Amino acid sequence: MYAIVRAGGRQEKVSVGDTITINSIKGNAGDSVDLKPILVVDGSTVTSDADALAKVSVTAEVVGAAKGPKIVITRYKNKTGYRRRQGHRQPLTQLKITDIKA
Repeated sequence: MYAIVRAGGRQEKVSVGDTITINSIKGNAGDSVDLKPILVVDGSTVTSDADALAKVSVTAEVVGAAKGPKIVITRYKNKTGYRRRQGHRQPLTQLKITDIKA
């Protein structure tokens, strides 16, 4: 059994026991989070109806915080001596899927 859930602005394919990394959400390690399912596949049964999905719950546990890869941003203007350099690391949250109840 697996589900497609909306998490952190993206859609992720998850099953019980998977660990996913999403954009940062509020919560400490050990907290429980409910994710909104978009599609649920159980063997040969595919559920995508909104009324049926309202009864489905996908529960995850916050494992901890992480940071994405370093992105270097450089601005340069020719012949003026203007140079700026900036870096960015996106804050992320790791989630472990604990239960999918259909």
